[in-house]
Amino acid sequence: MTHDVGIAIAQISSEPFEVELNRARCDHAIRQAFSQAADIVILPELIVHGYVADARRLAPIAETVPGPTTSAWQSVAAEAGGYVVGGLAEIEGERLYNTAVAVGPQGVVAHYRKAHLFAEEKIAFAPGDLGFPVARTRFGTIGLCVCYDLRFVEVVRVMALRGADLICVPTAWLPGFDQARWDAEGMSPQGRGAELQANLNQVFIGAASQAGVHGSCDFLGSSILIDPYGKRVVGPLSGDRDEVVVARVDIGASKRAQVRGDLIAPRADRRTDVYGLAYNGEVL
Repeated sequence: MTHDVGIAIAQISSEPFEVELNRARCDHAIRQAFSQAADIVILPELIVHGYVADARRLAPIAETVPGPTTSAWQSVAAEAGGYVVGGLAEIEGERLYNTAVAVGPQGVVAHYRKAHLFAEEKIAFAPGDLGFPVARTRFGTIGLCVCYDLRFVEVVRVMALRGADLICVPTAWLPGFDQARWDAEGMSPQGRGAELQANLNQVFIGAASQAGVHGSCDFLGSSILIDPYGKRVVGPLSGDRDEVVVARVDIGASKRAQVRGDLIAPRADRRTDVYGLAYNGEVL
């Protein structure tokens, strides 16, 4: 595992249903990030098809995994020797999914369907059925979830206990769960929650959101990268414009953060004799 890792937070935005335009925007951002020595590029939620919940219009343009987008991302990932994580509308049979994928030089390494659908997403998409994947790469072990999933503390904890060093979170942060938009530091409420979870679970969390007004949505932006001690490495980015920022981190910090002192080891101090977290038939 390479400990010195470049992580890119690509806060870019998409136009609803404009797949070719959005793929081109992704390609530009990915290449920009790789040119700045990124190893892993995180893109927002539904960045290819637009953040919309119109099943009738999405169905003809949604795609399979693997499919056109994953092939395009694989090609640029292979050129750079890195990984791309981002969101798209997936179709399988008659079902649509709000999906995130991690794509490397050899293809798709992690495939995730959003488990916790937010608001009108429940009208268009089926609930995710692929669990919470982790993928081992030469840059560390990465996990995937999407946006609203961060509101459910079990999600990050499951992936952390399964060995994730970095949890990649494509997002399209909006007001709704909280009425506040940003605090005095420009942090969204969602970002504050990610800070806490990164610290409590000893993992890096990278969240790339859409920003500004697109279609009927006014996105919060404020994308971030948080270290395993709950400290910001990147962000919050702007609330209303696109930005691509690359930060170099020591991914090994995710393991070191599990011990905070001679008698303070939050991972080892778990009382698994008293409680456990069940996942796919296994108690973690």
